[in-house]
Amino acid sequence: MSSVSSSQIKARIVLFFLLLAAAWLLWSGLFKPLLIGLGVVSCLLTFAIVRRMGYFDNELFALRFSWRLLGFWAWLAREVLRSSLDVARVVLDPRLPISPRVIEIESTSRHPFDQVLLGNSITLTPGTLTLDLHDGVLRVHTLTEAGARDLMSGEMDRRVAGLYRG
Repeated sequence: MSSVSSSQIKARIVLFFLLLAAAWLLWSGLFKPLLIGLGVVSCLLTFAIVRRMGYFDNELFALRFSWRLLGFWAWLAREVLRSSLDVARVVLDPRLPISPRVIEIESTSRHPFDQVLLGNSITLTPGTLTLDLHDGVLRVHTLTEAGARDLMSGEMDRRVAGLYRG
């Protein structure tokens, strides 16, 4: 992986700390001085551990945010809703029309972050579960043949791979 400049490291540190603090405030929902102080201590401790691990020094773990990610999240939310309805329809059918499959999908992206994002997106979608990821090939369990066909069409892979292209 390529080396990271000191200005990139500083930017990542600031962004990381701001994200930690925002997550703490949003999830706690309490703004009492004691809890805010504990939140700051928690964020600083997490930051110290992550910094010691060299998290900010490696391009592999760069925060790869782009505005396209928001569109991807909207698309993924729609897919999760659609898949939830499909799984509910299958489970509520008295005949239980499941046809489990294990398929392999090759990620078109070579970046490890993109491959993990693809695997997690597949697992987040009801009726599918990423079992393994090795050398860019994902092994996925699907509840139905239609779910397998959807994944084999490559739409999710194309959307993930397109997130960070120029």
